[in-house]
Amino acid sequence: MGRLENIDDLIKYNNPAEALVLLDRIVAENPADAHALFLRGKAYWRMGQRSKAMSDYASAASIDPDSPAVHALEQARDVESFFNPDLLNP
Repeated sequence: MGRLENIDDLIKYNNPAEALVLLDRIVAENPADAHALFLRGKAYWRMGQRSKAMSDYASAASIDPDSPAVHALEQARDVESFFNPDLLNP
């Protein structure tokens, strides 16, 4: 778990691109690692890649229904549903 905690720190302290490289390797080795998928979703979200983030959150939530990804996915969906393109084009 220590390795994933270090990766979470990379995301928290503004280095999501480096975290993403490490997480891609972990997920490639173990695609059912819900925590790694959740963290990769966080990295994608930080990088503005919302659909990839939501996809990883959904995958993590389906693997582990008690994962924090469930809450993250709900929040991401709320953000997406709040978006109003008319506000950008007055």
